[in-house]
Amino acid sequence: MAPSRPVGGPAVPAAPAAGPGAPAVAVVPTASAASAAPALVLAAPQAPRRALGGPTGLGTASLSLARLLEPPPLPPAPQTSPRPPAEGRAVPGLYHHPVPEPDPVRVEEVSRRIKRWAEDEVQLYPDEWEGQFDGFSVGRYMVGCHPDAPTVDHLMLATRLMVAENAVDDCYCEDHGGSPVGLGGRLLLAHTALDHLHTTPEYAPAWQESLGSDAPRRAYRSAMDHFVHAATPSQADRYRHDMARLHMGYLAEAAWAETGHVPEVWEYLAMRQFNNFRPCPTITDTVGGYELPADAHARPDMQRVIALAGNATTIVNDLYSYTKELDSPGRHLNLPVVLAEREGLSARDAYLKAVEIHNDLMHAFEAAAADLAATCPLPAVLRFLKGVAAWVDGNHDWHRTNTYRYSLPDFW
Repeated sequence: MAPSRPVGGPAVPAAPAAGPGAPAVAVVPTASAASAAPALVLAAPQAPRRALGGPTGLGTASLSLARLLEPPPLPPAPQTSPRPPAEGRAVPGLYHHPVPEPDPVRVEEVSRRIKRWAEDEVQLYPDEWEGQFDGFSVGRYMVGCHPDAPTVDHLMLATRLMVAENAVDDCYCEDHGGSPVGLGGRLLLAHTALDHLHTTPEYAPAWQESLGSDAPRRAYRSAMDHFVHAATPSQADRYRHDMARLHMGYLAEAAWAETGHVPEVWEYLAMRQFNNFRPCPTITDTVGGYELPADAHARPDMQRVIALAGNATTIVNDLYSYTKELDSPGRHLNLPVVLAEREGLSARDAYLKAVEIHNDLMHAFEAAAADLAATCPLPAVLRFLKGVAAWVDGNHDWHRTNTYRYSLPDFW
């Protein structure tokens, strides 16, 4: 979408890639300084790599798919002082990969720009919500999830969309006045900010005016305008399709809330395949400054990888937000709650079984991605798989470290 005003601030150089292990791709620096991303060339054919399940911790970080697909590490940038790791502990037993601390210079710049956008460009929240906006730590989130973004401008594409999606969730569905009643109509009209209405001249002005009528629609319109200006038509359409999936998931959850239905576990997992983080990792190529071709994205094996990544990361959210949702008004469906009710488990046993389900999804994601990397070792495919894996790892790290929003239950 067209920016209402130029985004200020200098672009901050990308942090050096890090991570050991024999690379599946090699980075070849381009001669042009205007190039948005490094060119990739295929390395020598290798045996299929499969990131196996197992414990996390010292000596296991090399199992990360994102690291298996990394280029050789560059020399570390000089630091004036070491940065201590962020606070927060991981869910015990949760299969995950530790990630480096996000570049603090980029985090600060993204945080500054997104707050200015939220306040000045889309008037996203009233003054009393400022603490919640700051506590979301969206700058740390997006820098950690997109380590290959060439510039802060690229990171802002994802950051605006993330904030806009959360505004719709909060204001239409949940925390800030949301309700399942009438949700379908609100979501459909908001979706036209992403997928424009094509109508007659008589009615087009009323639709245009509606796009500024509330914070979620203002945020959707602005974030999508910025994204469309940077993305290819195929990438933009991919994102619209994934947002339609997300909105369908919102509606299923809302319908169950209206009728008081607690779904079977498999039904809940089906809903979560749509009401999940999928729109975020699928734009990793746009944020990275390159394109995964449409036919490669549409491959069934790529679709499986993307679906498993979205499913696993969304169960991470269920686990870390568990106590927050228990303390919130009303009944919130999450995987531990559904497991407890449908399988007759104690709260503790249901939570621990949800951890196992997450781990199974993660192992399936890594195996599917490794198989695809071996059978279709095209540079754009390999880079995209690495980007999705990095998003999965960064998403977990943000949940782990966001102690403003999340705390763990006392089950250990």
